[in-house]
Amino acid sequence: MTKKRFIPDRVPIRRQDPGDRIQNFSEVALGYSDDEAQREAERCLLCKKPLCINGCPVGIDIPGFVNDIVEGRFKTGADRIKMENLLPGVCGRVCPQEDQCEKECILGRKGDPLAIGKLERFVADWEAQKGELDVPRPGRKTGFAVAVVGSGPAGLTAAAELAKRGHRVTVFEALHVAGGVLTYGIPEFRLPQWVVDREVSFLSEIGVEIVLDFVVGKTATLDDLLGDYKTVFVGIGAGLPMFMGIPGENLNGVYSANEFLTRSNLMRARSFPVYDTPVKRGGKVVVVGGGNVAMDSARTALRMGADEVEIVYRRSRVEMPAREEEIHHGEEEEINFYMLSNPSEVLGRGERCVGVRCQRMVLGEPDESGRRRPVPVEGEYFDLEADVIIMAIGTRANPLLPSTAPELKLNRRGYIEVSAETMGTSIPGVYAGGDIVTGSATVIEGMGAGKIAAAAMDSYMRD
Repeated sequence: MTKKRFIPDRVPIRRQDPGDRIQNFSEVALGYSDDEAQREAERCLLCKKPLCINGCPVGIDIPGFVNDIVEGRFKTGADRIKMENLLPGVCGRVCPQEDQCEKECILGRKGDPLAIGKLERFVADWEAQKGELDVPRPGRKTGFAVAVVGSGPAGLTAAAELAKRGHRVTVFEALHVAGGVLTYGIPEFRLPQWVVDREVSFLSEIGVEIVLDFVVGKTATLDDLLGDYKTVFVGIGAGLPMFMGIPGENLNGVYSANEFLTRSNLMRARSFPVYDTPVKRGGKVVVVGGGNVAMDSARTALRMGADEVEIVYRRSRVEMPAREEEIHHGEEEEINFYMLSNPSEVLGRGERCVGVRCQRMVLGEPDESGRRRPVPVEGEYFDLEADVIIMAIGTRANPLLPSTAPELKLNRRGYIEVSAETMGTSIPGVYAGGDIVTGSATVIEGMGAGKIAAAAMDSYMRD
C-alpha cells in the first residue's frame, strides 16, 4: 500500500499591521524569508504533467523554478523565470495567480494551492537584494528595426522578445517615465516603483532604446513609424476613463480613478505640498466600483489622510472582480463597503460635490459576464456624504492613435481587431496586444499577447 504524502498548510506571508500601513505607502506584503520560501516550495508535488504551466499565459517552467528554491538555487530560479518572463518582481506581486497558475495546482483540490506568485516574487527580490543581474543575451543582429508603442506589460514583453531575437527595438512612451499602467496605475503599497524601474532596466541591458514623451498619433503617426521601422507593435492600453453620465458628475471633487491614481502615483500628489500636483485630500471619500482599481483608489485615499473611505458597488461581495487578497486588505484597513448600491446622482453645493445619492439594487439573472445582473429597486435610495468621489467603473480605448490611422480596423467598442494566432492587425506589419485589444485585463495576459506578437513579427520580417 502506497503511503500518502502529508502536505503542510501554505506558509503565510508576512504583512504590515493594518494600523501601521494606512499611515504609509510602503508595501503591505513583506515577502518570504529564505527559510519560508523553501518551506513553501517543498509543498510542491512536482507533478509529471504540471497543469500550473498551462495556467500561465507566458509558459513559465513553474516546477523547475520551485525546485530550484527547494535546493537553494535562488539565482538559478530567477534566471529560469526570466527565460519566459522579464518581469518576475511585477508578476509575483500583481498577477491574479489564484485565477491562473494556482487555479490549476493539484494541491488546491484539497487545500491551499502552492503560493506560486509569492515564490516568483521571492526569487526576483532575492536577486535584487544580492545585486546580481543576469538577463538573456540578445540574438545575432538581424538588421531589422522594430517600433513598440507603449511601455506597459504588453509592450515591454514584445520589446524584450524582439531584442532577444536580434532586432533593433525602440519603445515609444507617451509619458515621462516608462512602465505604463505598472507605473501610473498601481500604488506603491502593492507594487513599489523600484521593482518596475529595475525590471524595465532589463530592456536597456539587452539593447532596447526607450524614448519618452513621445505620443504616437500626435508626435508622429503610425504611418510615420512604418516609414522608419519594418514592423510596429501597438500596446497603448485602454486609458480613457469612463463615467456614469449621472447628474452632478462634473462637480469639483469628482475624479476618474485614472486621474486620481496618476496624480498620486506618478505626480506625487500624496506628497503635496512637496510636489505641487494635488488632489483633494482628507474628508469623506466615496469610490464607485468593485475591481482592483477601485480597491487601489480607496486604499490610496485612506493613506492620503481621508477620515472615512467607502466603496459603493452595484453587485454583492461575491461578484466583486477585485482580487480577494485586496478586498481582505481593504476590510482590514476599515474601508466601508456598500454592496448592492449604485449612484444615481452626485449631490453638490455650489460647484463642489458634497455627497452621492445611491439606489439600492437586487441581483437578477446572469449577464454576459456570468455574474448576476444588478436590478434597481424602485424608490429605494440613500445618501452618503462625500468630499471626494472617485469613479472606478472601467476604461475604454483611447481614440487618439486610431484616429490617425483610418485603415486600422477596430471593433464596435473601439478596440483594435487582431488575429488571435499572430496579433496582426488590418495593416500589414502592424501588430497589437494588451488592453487596447482585449479591454482591461491582467498584466500577465498582456505579456502573453506581447510574446505571441513578437514571434509573429519575427517571422514577418524574416520572410
